[in-house]
Amino acid sequence: MSTVPAGDDRPAPVPRRLPDLHALELLVAVARTGSLGRAAARLGISQPTASSRMRTLEKRIGLPLLQRTTTGSQLTAAGVLVTDWAASVLDQADALAEGIAALKSQLQGDLRIAASLTLAEHLLPGWLMAMRTHYPQVHVGLRVTNSRMVVQALRHGEAELGFIEGPWTPSDLASLPVARDRLIVVTAPGHPWTRRRRPVCGEELATAQLLLREAGSGTRETLERALRPWHGPSVPLLELGSTAPLRSAAAGGAAPAVLSDLAVRDDLAAGRLVEIPVDEELDLRRTLRAVWPVDADLPEAAKHLLWIAQTGAAGPTAPA
Repeated sequence: MSTVPAGDDRPAPVPRRLPDLHALELLVAVARTGSLGRAAARLGISQPTASSRMRTLEKRIGLPLLQRTTTGSQLTAAGVLVTDWAASVLDQADALAEGIAALKSQLQGDLRIAASLTLAEHLLPGWLMAMRTHYPQVHVGLRVTNSRMVVQALRHGEAELGFIEGPWTPSDLASLPVARDRLIVVTAPGHPWTRRRRPVCGEELATAQLLLREAGSGTRETLERALRPWHGPSVPLLELGSTAPLRSAAAGGAAPAVLSDLAVRDDLAAGRLVEIPVDEELDLRRTLRAVWPVDADLPEAAKHLLWIAQTGAAGPTAPA
Protein backbone atom coordinates (compact mmCIF):
# COMPACT_ATOMS: atom_id res chain seq x y z
CA MET A 1 0.00 0.00 0.00
CA SER A 2 1.52 3.32 -1.09
CA THR A 3 1.74 6.30 1.24
CA VAL A 4 2.21 10.00 0.60
CA PRO A 5 5.55 11.25 1.99
CA ALA A 6 5.45 13.97 4.67
CA GLY A 7 5.42 17.42 3.14
CA ASP A 8 4.14 16.12 -0.20
CA ASP A 9 1.01 18.08 -1.00
CA ARG A 10 0.14 16.08 -4.13
CA PRO A 11 -3.38 14.68 -3.99
CA ALA A 12 -3.74 10.98 -3.30
CA PRO A 13 -4.68 8.95 -6.38
CA VAL A 14 -8.40 8.57 -6.91
CA PRO A 15 -9.52 4.91 -7.11
CA ARG A 16 -10.72 3.95 -10.58
CA ARG A 17 -14.37 2.99 -10.88
CA LEU A 18 -14.37 -0.06 -13.12
CA PRO A 19 -17.43 -0.88 -15.24
CA ASP A 20 -19.69 -3.70 -14.10
CA LEU A 21 -19.21 -6.92 -16.09
CA HIS A 22 -22.97 -7.33 -16.55
CA ALA A 23 -23.11 -3.86 -18.12
CA LEU A 24 -20.24 -4.69 -20.46
CA GLU A 25 -22.01 -7.92 -21.41
CA LEU A 26 -25.11 -5.88 -22.25
CA LEU A 27 -23.08 -3.46 -24.39
CA VAL A 28 -21.58 -6.31 -26.41
CA ALA A 29 -25.03 -7.88 -26.80
CA VAL A 30 -26.41 -4.59 -28.16
CA ALA A 31 -23.58 -4.49 -30.70
CA ARG A 32 -24.38 -8.04 -31.79
CA THR A 33 -28.16 -7.67 -31.99
CA GLY A 34 -28.49 -4.02 -33.03
CA SER A 35 -31.14 -3.32 -30.41
CA LEU A 36 -31.26 -2.74 -26.67
CA GLY A 37 -34.54 -4.68 -26.50
CA ARG A 38 -33.14 -7.70 -28.35
CA ALA A 39 -30.01 -7.57 -26.21
CA ALA A 40 -32.14 -7.55 -23.05
CA ALA A 41 -34.11 -10.56 -24.31
CA ARG A 42 -30.89 -12.44 -25.11
CA LEU A 43 -29.58 -11.82 -21.59
CA GLY A 44 -32.91 -12.61 -19.92
CA ILE A 45 -33.48 -9.18 -18.38
CA SER A 46 -36.27 -6.63 -18.80
CA GLN A 47 -35.85 -3.66 -21.13
CA PRO A 48 -36.17 -1.14 -18.24
CA THR A 49 -33.39 -2.98 -16.44
CA ALA A 50 -31.28 -2.93 -19.59
CA SER A 51 -31.89 0.81 -20.10
CA SER A 52 -30.98 1.54 -16.49
CA ARG A 53 -27.86 -0.61 -16.71
CA MET A 54 -26.76 1.16 -19.89
CA ARG A 55 -27.33 4.63 -18.41
CA THR A 56 -25.25 3.66 -15.38
CA LEU A 57 -22.46 2.38 -17.62
CA GLU A 58 -22.42 5.57 -19.70
CA LYS A 59 -22.40 7.68 -16.53
CA ARG A 60 -19.56 5.67 -15.00
CA ILE A 61 -17.46 5.82 -18.17
CA GLY A 62 -18.38 9.43 -18.88
CA LEU A 63 -19.01 8.82 -22.58
CA PRO A 64 -22.12 8.26 -24.72
CA LEU A 65 -21.97 4.67 -25.99
CA LEU A 66 -25.29 4.21 -27.80
CA GLN A 67 -27.30 6.27 -30.23
CA ARG A 68 -30.99 5.36 -30.16
CA THR A 69 -32.74 5.27 -33.55
CA THR A 70 -36.17 4.27 -34.82
CA THR A 71 -34.75 0.94 -36.00
CA GLY A 72 -32.70 0.06 -32.93
CA SER A 73 -29.52 1.16 -31.21
CA GLN A 74 -26.19 1.96 -32.86
CA LEU A 75 -22.82 2.31 -31.19
CA THR A 76 -21.26 5.75 -31.13
CA ALA A 77 -17.63 6.10 -32.22
CA ALA A 78 -16.60 5.77 -28.58
CA GLY A 79 -19.01 2.87 -28.15
CA VAL A 80 -17.32 0.91 -30.94
CA LEU A 81 -13.95 1.13 -29.20
CA VAL A 82 -15.33 0.44 -25.72
CA THR A 83 -17.23 -2.59 -27.06
CA ASP A 84 -14.05 -4.03 -28.55
CA TRP A 85 -12.24 -3.61 -25.23
CA ALA A 86 -15.26 -4.95 -23.36
CA ALA A 87 -15.26 -8.11 -25.47
CA SER A 88 -11.65 -8.73 -24.49
CA VAL A 89 -12.44 -8.16 -20.81
CA LEU A 90 -15.39 -10.57 -20.98
CA ASP A 91 -13.20 -13.19 -22.67
CA GLN A 92 -10.74 -12.91 -19.80
CA ALA A 93 -13.57 -13.09 -17.26
CA ASP A 94 -14.86 -16.24 -18.95
CA ALA A 95 -11.36 -17.71 -18.84
CA LEU A 96 -11.20 -16.91 -15.11
CA ALA A 97 -14.56 -18.58 -14.50
CA GLU A 98 -13.50 -21.63 -16.49
CA GLY A 99 -10.28 -21.89 -14.51
CA ILE A 100 -12.08 -21.66 -11.19
CA ALA A 101 -14.64 -24.24 -12.30
CA ALA A 102 -11.85 -26.62 -13.30
CA LEU A 103 -10.15 -26.21 -9.92
CA LYS A 104 -13.37 -26.78 -8.01
CA SER A 105 -14.50 -29.76 -9.99
CA GLN A 106 -11.07 -31.46 -10.01
CA LEU A 107 -12.14 -33.42 -13.03
CA GLN A 108 -9.70 -35.78 -14.67
CA GLY A 109 -11.12 -35.53 -18.18
CA ASP A 110 -10.48 -31.86 -18.95
CA LEU A 111 -10.22 -30.78 -22.59
CA ARG A 112 -8.59 -27.46 -23.45
CA ILE A 113 -9.65 -25.88 -26.74
CA ALA A 114 -8.51 -22.69 -28.46
CA ALA A 115 -10.70 -21.33 -31.26
CA SER A 116 -10.89 -18.33 -33.55
CA LEU A 117 -13.76 -15.91 -33.03
CA THR A 118 -16.01 -16.97 -35.91
CA LEU A 119 -15.86 -20.64 -35.00
CA ALA A 120 -16.23 -19.97 -31.28
CA GLU A 121 -19.32 -17.80 -31.71
CA HIS A 122 -21.20 -19.56 -34.50
CA LEU A 123 -20.20 -23.23 -34.69
CA LEU A 124 -18.49 -24.52 -31.55
CA PRO A 125 -21.44 -24.01 -29.15
CA GLY A 126 -23.54 -26.53 -31.07
CA TRP A 127 -20.65 -28.96 -31.44
CA LEU A 128 -19.84 -28.83 -27.72
CA MET A 129 -23.47 -29.35 -26.72
CA ALA A 130 -23.61 -32.44 -28.94
CA MET A 131 -20.35 -33.74 -27.48
CA ARG A 132 -21.65 -33.43 -23.91
CA THR A 133 -24.32 -36.01 -24.71
CA HIS A 134 -21.61 -38.67 -24.85
CA TYR A 135 -19.02 -37.09 -22.52
CA PRO A 136 -20.96 -35.23 -19.82
CA GLN A 137 -18.11 -35.63 -17.32
CA VAL A 138 -15.56 -33.80 -19.48
CA HIS A 139 -14.88 -30.20 -18.52
CA VAL A 140 -14.13 -28.10 -21.60
CA GLY A 141 -12.04 -24.94 -21.26
CA LEU A 142 -12.50 -22.73 -24.34
CA ARG A 143 -10.06 -19.94 -25.16
CA VAL A 144 -11.31 -17.50 -27.83
CA THR A 145 -8.65 -15.62 -29.78
CA ASN A 146 -7.49 -15.11 -33.37
CA SER A 147 -6.12 -17.89 -35.58
CA ARG A 148 -2.48 -16.94 -35.09
CA MET A 149 -2.81 -17.11 -31.30
CA VAL A 150 -4.63 -20.46 -31.54
CA VAL A 151 -1.53 -21.87 -33.22
CA GLN A 152 0.69 -20.41 -30.49
CA ALA A 153 -1.51 -21.92 -27.76
CA LEU A 154 -1.11 -25.38 -29.32
CA ARG A 155 2.66 -24.98 -29.67
CA HIS A 156 3.03 -23.89 -26.05
CA GLY A 157 0.92 -26.75 -24.68
CA GLU A 158 -1.89 -24.41 -23.59
CA ALA A 159 -4.52 -26.32 -25.59
CA GLU A 160 -4.93 -29.86 -26.94
CA LEU A 161 -7.18 -28.93 -29.85
CA GLY A 162 -7.60 -25.77 -31.91
CA PHE A 163 -9.94 -24.38 -34.54
CA ILE A 164 -8.69 -21.81 -37.06
CA GLU A 165 -10.10 -19.94 -40.04
CA GLY A 166 -6.97 -18.73 -41.82
CA PRO A 167 -5.90 -19.80 -45.33
CA TRP A 168 -2.84 -21.71 -44.06
CA THR A 169 -1.96 -24.55 -41.73
CA PRO A 170 1.51 -24.77 -40.12
CA SER A 171 3.51 -27.87 -41.02
CA ASP A 172 3.93 -28.86 -37.36
CA LEU A 173 0.17 -29.21 -36.89
CA ALA A 174 -2.21 -31.88 -38.13
CA SER A 175 -5.44 -30.51 -39.58
CA LEU A 176 -8.93 -31.55 -40.53
CA PRO A 177 -11.47 -29.49 -42.54
CA VAL A 178 -14.62 -28.99 -40.45
CA ALA A 179 -16.63 -26.30 -42.28
CA ARG A 180 -16.64 -23.86 -45.15
CA ASP A 181 -17.15 -20.13 -45.00
CA ARG A 182 -16.77 -17.06 -47.18
CA LEU A 183 -16.07 -13.42 -46.52
CA ILE A 184 -18.54 -10.88 -47.81
CA VAL A 185 -18.50 -7.11 -48.20
CA VAL A 186 -21.30 -5.43 -46.24
CA THR A 187 -22.45 -1.85 -45.81
CA ALA A 188 -25.28 0.15 -44.31
CA PRO A 189 -28.46 0.17 -46.47
CA GLY A 190 -27.87 3.79 -47.54
CA HIS A 191 -24.21 3.46 -48.54
CA PRO A 192 -23.33 4.54 -52.13
CA TRP A 193 -22.08 1.03 -52.93
CA THR A 194 -25.64 -0.29 -52.59
CA ARG A 195 -26.54 1.67 -55.76
CA ARG A 196 -23.77 0.16 -57.88
CA ARG A 197 -24.64 -1.61 -61.11
CA ARG A 198 -21.41 -3.59 -61.26
CA PRO A 199 -19.70 -5.73 -58.63
CA VAL A 200 -16.78 -4.32 -56.69
CA CYS A 201 -13.53 -5.36 -58.39
CA GLY A 202 -10.29 -6.34 -56.71
CA GLU A 203 -8.55 -3.02 -57.28
CA GLU A 204 -11.47 -1.07 -55.79
CA LEU A 205 -11.60 -3.24 -52.71
CA ALA A 206 -7.81 -3.12 -52.29
CA THR A 207 -7.74 0.69 -52.28
CA ALA A 208 -10.93 1.37 -50.30
CA GLN A 209 -10.85 2.33 -46.65
CA LEU A 210 -12.54 -0.58 -44.90
CA LEU A 211 -13.56 -1.79 -41.47
CA LEU A 212 -11.37 -4.83 -40.82
CA ARG A 213 -10.43 -7.44 -38.24
CA GLU A 214 -6.95 -7.22 -36.77
CA ALA A 215 -3.78 -8.64 -38.32
CA GLY A 216 -3.38 -12.28 -37.34
CA SER A 217 -7.08 -13.08 -37.56
CA GLY A 218 -8.17 -15.65 -40.12
CA THR A 219 -10.59 -13.13 -41.62
CA ARG A 220 -7.81 -10.62 -42.23
CA GLU A 221 -5.40 -13.22 -43.62
CA THR A 222 -8.03 -14.52 -46.06
CA LEU A 223 -8.68 -10.99 -47.32
CA GLU A 224 -4.95 -10.24 -47.62
CA ARG A 225 -4.48 -13.38 -49.70
CA ALA A 226 -7.36 -12.44 -52.01
CA LEU A 227 -6.12 -8.86 -52.48
CA ARG A 228 -2.44 -9.70 -52.90
CA PRO A 229 -2.52 -9.13 -56.71
CA TRP A 230 -3.56 -5.51 -56.05
CA HIS A 231 -1.20 -4.99 -53.09
CA GLY A 232 -4.11 -4.58 -50.70
CA PRO A 233 -5.84 -4.04 -48.45
CA SER A 234 -5.00 -0.41 -47.80
CA VAL A 235 -4.78 1.07 -44.30
CA PRO A 236 -8.20 0.36 -42.74
CA LEU A 237 -10.47 3.08 -41.44
CA LEU A 238 -10.97 0.99 -38.30
CA GLU A 239 -9.22 -2.20 -37.19
CA LEU A 240 -10.57 -4.15 -34.21
CA GLY A 241 -10.09 -7.50 -32.54
CA SER A 242 -13.75 -8.53 -32.53
CA THR A 243 -16.57 -8.65 -35.04
CA ALA A 244 -19.51 -7.10 -33.17
CA PRO A 245 -18.29 -3.47 -33.12
CA LEU A 246 -17.27 -3.70 -36.78
CA ARG A 247 -20.78 -4.85 -37.69
CA SER A 248 -22.22 -1.97 -35.70
CA ALA A 249 -19.87 0.56 -37.30
CA ALA A 250 -20.76 -0.73 -40.78
CA ALA A 251 -24.50 -0.57 -39.98
CA GLY A 252 -23.96 3.03 -38.84
CA GLY A 253 -22.57 3.96 -42.26
CA ALA A 254 -18.92 4.43 -41.25
CA ALA A 255 -17.51 2.39 -44.15
CA PRO A 256 -17.84 -1.02 -45.82
CA ALA A 257 -16.71 -4.02 -43.76
CA VAL A 258 -15.35 -7.39 -44.89
CA LEU A 259 -16.62 -10.05 -42.50
CA SER A 260 -17.60 -13.70 -42.32
CA ASP A 261 -20.94 -14.65 -43.83
CA LEU A 262 -21.60 -16.64 -40.66
CA ALA A 263 -21.11 -13.53 -38.51
CA VAL A 264 -23.51 -11.22 -40.38
CA ARG A 265 -26.39 -13.52 -41.38
CA ASP A 266 -28.74 -12.08 -38.76
CA ASP A 267 -27.86 -8.50 -39.75
CA LEU A 268 -28.54 -9.26 -43.42
CA ALA A 269 -31.86 -10.93 -42.62
CA ALA A 270 -32.94 -7.97 -40.47
CA GLY A 271 -31.90 -5.41 -43.08
CA ARG A 272 -29.28 -3.77 -40.85
CA LEU A 273 -26.58 -4.61 -43.39
CA VAL A 274 -26.56 -5.13 -47.15
CA GLU A 275 -24.23 -7.52 -48.99
CA ILE A 276 -22.29 -5.88 -51.84
CA PRO A 277 -21.50 -8.19 -54.78
CA VAL A 278 -17.81 -8.60 -55.64
CA ASP A 279 -16.16 -9.56 -58.91
CA GLU A 280 -15.52 -13.24 -59.64
CA GLU A 281 -11.78 -12.49 -59.66
CA LEU A 282 -11.95 -12.16 -55.87
CA ASP A 283 -11.83 -15.52 -54.11
CA LEU A 284 -13.06 -14.87 -50.57
CA ARG A 285 -13.87 -18.49 -49.75
CA ARG A 286 -12.08 -20.28 -46.93
CA THR A 287 -11.97 -23.61 -45.17
CA LEU A 288 -12.36 -23.72 -41.40
CA ARG A 289 -10.07 -26.31 -39.84
CA ALA A 290 -9.42 -28.19 -36.64
CA VAL A 291 -5.71 -28.35 -35.78
CA TRP A 292 -3.57 -30.14 -33.21
CA PRO A 293 0.12 -31.06 -32.74
CA VAL A 294 1.16 -33.77 -35.18
CA ASP A 295 2.64 -35.97 -32.45
CA ALA A 296 -0.32 -35.60 -30.06
CA ASP A 297 -2.51 -38.48 -28.94
CA LEU A 298 -5.91 -36.80 -28.82
CA PRO A 299 -8.28 -37.81 -26.00
CA GLU A 300 -11.43 -39.69 -26.97
CA ALA A 301 -13.62 -36.64 -26.24
CA ALA A 302 -11.56 -34.56 -28.69
CA LYS A 303 -11.87 -37.25 -31.37
CA HIS A 304 -15.62 -37.31 -30.87
CA LEU A 305 -15.76 -33.52 -31.14
CA LEU A 306 -13.83 -33.71 -34.41
CA TRP A 307 -16.33 -36.26 -35.74
CA ILE A 308 -19.24 -33.96 -34.83
CA ALA A 309 -17.56 -30.97 -36.46
CA GLN A 310 -16.60 -32.84 -39.62
CA THR A 311 -20.00 -34.44 -40.16
CA GLY A 312 -21.88 -31.21 -39.43
CA ALA A 313 -24.00 -33.02 -36.88
CA ALA A 314 -24.70 -29.93 -34.77
CA GLY A 315 -24.55 -26.79 -36.87
CA PRO A 316 -24.74 -25.17 -40.32
CA THR A 317 -21.87 -24.34 -42.63
CA ALA A 318 -21.71 -21.28 -44.78
CA PRO A 319 -22.14 -21.77 -48.51
CA ALA A 320 -18.95 -22.18 -50.49
